[in-house]
Amino acid sequence: MLLDFLVSYSWIVWLALILLFGIIELTTLEFTFLMLSVGSLGGLVSGLLGLPWPAQIIIAGILSVLLIFALRPALLRVLKRGGDPARSNVDALLGATGIVTNDFSGSASHVKLLNGETWTARLSGSDRPLVEGEQVVVTAIEGATAVVAPAERAVS
Repeated sequence: MLLDFLVSYSWIVWLALILLFGIIELTTLEFTFLMLSVGSLGGLVSGLLGLPWPAQIIIAGILSVLLIFALRPALLRVLKRGGDPARSNVDALLGATGIVTNDFSGSASHVKLLNGETWTARLSGSDRPLVEGEQVVVTAIEGATAVVAPAERAVS
């Protein structure tokens, strides 16, 4: 009884799968479910051409797998090709220059970066004390602390 229903109304099952995979693709935007949806479309077309239910499943599966491995990587490359090459967030601070706002006492002080932000700073492995107004370069960010080095040492 159930098998007869699936054979007679397989097109409804395929349409439901196409819609389900399409909706999931809209939420994930990573092309996997789009490929499954197109594979299901292949199952729907093969059903409309009169192929039996097992052949429809095989066609849908093969088409989905081929699309996932052949078309999806190319689509992802095209999608990511136009990305913004500019560094952002912490990556944008690496290599930034700044000015020491107060003398380094021990190993911690504050520096004002050229982007206008004032950061707690730690000296990066230098025995030479830094004085107010000296230029530094950010070599790393550790949490909320900028690790800095004197500008002349960082350049050479």
